[in-house]
Amino acid sequence: VQLQASGGGLVQAGDSLRLSCTTSGRTSSINVMGWFRQAPGKEREFVAAVSWSSGTTSVEDYVKGRFTISRDNAKNTGYLQMNSLDPEDTAVYYCAASNSFRVVGNWKRKDVYNYWGRGTLVTVSS
Repeated sequence: VQLQASGGGLVQAGDSLRLSCTTSGRTSSINVMGWFRQAPGKEREFVAAVSWSSGTTSVEDYVKGRFTISRDNAKNTGYLQMNSLDPEDTAVYYCAASNSFRVVGNWKRKDVYNYWGRGTLVTVSS
């Protein structure tokens, strides 16, 4: 499975962005797609995840109400809609996918995702 994230850019506080993660290869094997982010000097952290089959989502508390994750199976693409962006959201955003049974109940753990895309940079100015 190959992943390609896109949609990052430079925006002002309060603006919105939609990130896309296009998948290719054995996409039918994907169980969960997740989004993580890594700010300069910080650890990579979980943002949100979506079940590829059911569409069930999980969104981390610090972005809940502002970020929404979704997927379009027909397009083999996942999305992260980010609204009311804040300078604290500045980071490189990575999409990841898992086809491992280890992801069950562990969506927030980086080590259960076995496929990662290159990140896309989101910069939010104040």
